[in-house]
Parts: sequence; C-alpha cells; structure tokens
Amino acid sequence: MSNVEAEPAEVTCTSTPGGVEVLQPRDVPLGGPRAMSVRRTLPQKQRSFIGAWCFCDHYGPDNHKMDVAPHPHTGLQTVSWLFTGEIEHRDSHGVHAYVRPGELNLMTGGRGICHSEVSTPASTVLHGVQLWLALPETSRDAPRDFQHHSPLPVRMGNATVKVFLGELAGSTSPVSTHTPLLGAEIILEPDSEITFDVDAGFEHGVLLDTGDVKIGDTALTAGQLGYIGTGRSTLTLSSAVGARIVLLGGTPFGEEIVMWWNFVGRTHDEIAAYRDEWQAGTERFGRVEGYAGERLPAPPLPGGRLRPRGNPA
Repeated sequence: MSNVEAEPAEVTCTSTPGGVEVLQPRDVPLGGPRAMSVRRTLPQKQRSFIGAWCFCDHYGPDNHKMDVAPHPHTGLQTVSWLFTGEIEHRDSHGVHAYVRPGELNLMTGGRGICHSEVSTPASTVLHGVQLWLALPETSRDAPRDFQHHSPLPVRMGNATVKVFLGELAGSTSPVSTHTPLLGAEIILEPDSEITFDVDAGFEHGVLLDTGDVKIGDTALTAGQLGYIGTGRSTLTLSSAVGARIVLLGGTPFGEEIVMWWNFVGRTHDEIAAYRDEWQAGTERFGRVEGYAGERLPAPPLPGGRLRPRGNPA
C-alpha cells in the first residue's frame, strides 16, 4: 500500500539499540479523511527503525475497497501481509500477482519501481499490515525484484507460527533479504505462555493485532507495538484470551535515511530528484501495465529542506 497522505512528513531516521518500550499507534487517513485509515507505529519520534523495518501500517478489519493507482518507490522493499481480503498487485517489473492471507509478497524498489494495488471484487473486508524495509547503502540501488512465499504453519506449544522472513521456531523462510531480518505471524491460544529462542543481535518488535499479549511483564493493547532491544536470546509471550501478533526483528540498521512520501533516500536533494523524475515519467520507475486509470501524482515537497529526525539518545 502506498503512503498516500496529502502532506507526508519528511523523516531522516537513525537506528540506536535501546531497551523495552511500548509504541502507540497513531491514526493516519490515507488519501483524506474519508479514505481508508491505518494505525501507524513506525516511524515515530522515539523510534524510527526496528532492524531495517522502517514503516509499519496496521489496518482493518475494514469494509473498504482499495484502489491505489501506480505510485513510485526507491531505496526500500515493501512487505505485504494480509489476515483477511485479497489485493491485486501490478508493477513495472512486469509482475501481476495477488496478496492473499498468510502469503508474503516482497517487492524491491531499489533504484526505482512503481506499482498499483486494487482489492479484488470478491474482497469485502481488508485486514493486514503493510511494512517497509530500508535498503542499506550497499544495495539501495538494487534492481527491481519481486518474491512470493506461502509459509507453512508450524506448531510450538500453544502457538501457531508462520515465518515469512528469517528464522523462528525451527522454520526458515527461503526469501532473500539485504540485511538479517525476522518476520512472523504468531497466533497464541488462550491461557498460553511460550518462550522463543531469538537472535541476541536482533532488536524486536511485537505488534498486537487482536486479543491480549504480554512480553514478559509488559502488557500490550491491540494496535500497540512493543519494542525489545538487542541482547536477549529468548522472548517470552503470554496471553489470557488468545492473540494474533506480528513479530518483527533484525540487526540494528546503523544508517541514516531520509524518508518522504514513497521515497527512501539519504539527502533532501536525492528525494527532490526522485520526485522530479516521477513527475517527468522517466525510465527510473518504469510503467505499470494493465491498470485502468492514471498514475498517482507526487505531492508538493514541504517548505524548506528535509531535515534530520532520528531516534532520541
């Protein structure tokens, strides 16, 4: 899903390992007050990254038809994960695919890509997460790519786990990434407690979709994202009524990025150049074939130069 805010904020992000904190979601209307609303937990003032994860929108269940016209991306990978619904995807890499519950679609927009997203006629309720991964300096100009994976559920105690990126609970995703990462959907049964072995070099985020969950002694409410810093080799989750969560992780990113609209770059001038190229229709982003409609124009840049905003010390 595109970041189709009419006045997107500029964000220069840094990554610093930290302790445990609860990140509150903020409601963001996409495309205006009557459009689909999402709950955004990344980025925000106190935390810009969890590993290379730099953007987290949580939406639904919502009786809403999605129709996002072709729009551009640079310097990132998009991760689409649905709980309910179906979305048709087309991109300038020539991919025509569908986003379905429990199936990963990972699109790489390094040097530049554009894509469209339209809910299918049979899809009446949308519910899921849209995530972005920042590409490191060594691969931020990577060529267009698209990977699809349908992870098999694995049982671990009173939990069912689907690992779409990385490794957890003895399950490993075959999807390749540019930095060490973890992404998994976990369903906890009522009155359950489970301890996962995790990489101590990772920082982790626990996004609660439905139900209740505790990370150790820290309780989350639906929509909150619990952040856990590096240095832990186990992660204990418990639930009284049952829960569905999305677990994110990765090694601290360690780079600064400037993120504005659908672009990730390193400087104001890069972002401005990306915007100019999209408006001019250059080959950097290519074309989406098969979408019935015009592409999405870029919003105007904010006044002044895009300035640093990172994690507070």
